[in-house]
Amino acid sequence: MKKKRSILISFLLLFLIVGADQVYAHSMFNSAEKFDSGYRVQVATAPEFPQIDEPSEFMIRVTEGFDYEEIDRFTMGIKIFYNNQQIDTIPPTAIEGSHWDFDYVWRNSGNHIVEIYLYDMPNNPETITYKFNMGTQSPFGQIFIVAITIGALSMTGVFLYIYIPKIFKKSRL
Repeated sequence: MKKKRSILISFLLLFLIVGADQVYAHSMFNSAEKFDSGYRVQVATAPEFPQIDEPSEFMIRVTEGFDYEEIDRFTMGIKIFYNNQQIDTIPPTAIEGSHWDFDYVWRNSGNHIVEIYLYDMPNNPETITYKFNMGTQSPFGQIFIVAITIGALSMTGVFLYIYIPKIFKKSRL
């Protein structure tokens, strides 16, 4: 029995080591990416669910081609919509490098439409437009996080209730 268990554990470890080269990082919940006209634009916020009237970081990355090569510079403008009404504009800004991180304060709870405009890109003289849905923290988001936490703690309690008496029985023998 012990030999079968050790073979099973060895096989499992070998499988995990061989498959380790295909492990990917966790993508953020409030993130998205789109590919258009030879450029990929990725957006995300930190924290993943921005709080209303508190600064959060708005992160943008622009890459080129299917190899996702980072570009040297780009010019980008942003419009933010809430309930089909434009609530904010960030004028076209020249950015050195492929990343643009800036602080932004969200004023409304719920879903926002973020339109991003890429200007004067080298192989495309036209303005390229990308649209993203970005959400802010709402009461539902807090309820969701609390529900998951309660579920995880309940599951831990059930496992402890089942297995701790078995462990104490074995130690008495």
